[in-house]
Amino acid sequence: MGHREDLLEGAKRCLLAKGFARTTARDIVKESGTNLASIGYHYGSKDALLAEAYLALVSDLSDAFEGQGSGITSAPGSIERFREVWSNIIGTMRAPGSMWRLSVEIVAMGDQLPVVRDHLAQQQRDAERALVALFTGAPEAEIPDKRLDTLGRFYTTLMTGLIAQWNFDPERAPDADALTEGLKELIEAANAA
Repeated sequence: MGHREDLLEGAKRCLLAKGFARTTARDIVKESGTNLASIGYHYGSKDALLAEAYLALVSDLSDAFEGQGSGITSAPGSIERFREVWSNIIGTMRAPGSMWRLSVEIVAMGDQLPVVRDHLAQQQRDAERALVALFTGAPEAEIPDKRLDTLGRFYTTLMTGLIAQWNFDPERAPDADALTEGLKELIEAANAA
């Protein structure tokens, strides 16, 4: 691995151990075995590096969402698919040292981490696209923007709420079965209207 990759891996470890606000450039250098100048050369700033590291951590979780052994066997767009996908996502929130607490830190400290927040906000559309593809089975490249504006934002809103609940009150946070039952009740109510 080169300095760029070493920095990214070191930054990922620092984020999981310390979070955004407490991670210093010196922490990353120590963890990666590189030097301070490498951060600016390869990423422009510590905050840009931390944003990239966070995105890499999220990407690392994609296998748990949809990869081999994920347990997703049901038809795309089905209620059972909804339950399976949320079960996998929630499973990553239950794990010790879950990286999802970093999302809460960004929400709470976004104005103090503007470079990180802005960088991640630019990536939001890709996250919406990935979630819609995961739930519906549609290829990401074929998902129209209008669908991202509705279904994509719906899923990211659910995800943000789940992240907050699992961080603040994991004992009462909903599991996939509770979310699925709520969706069924919503569909029944809409069909009855």
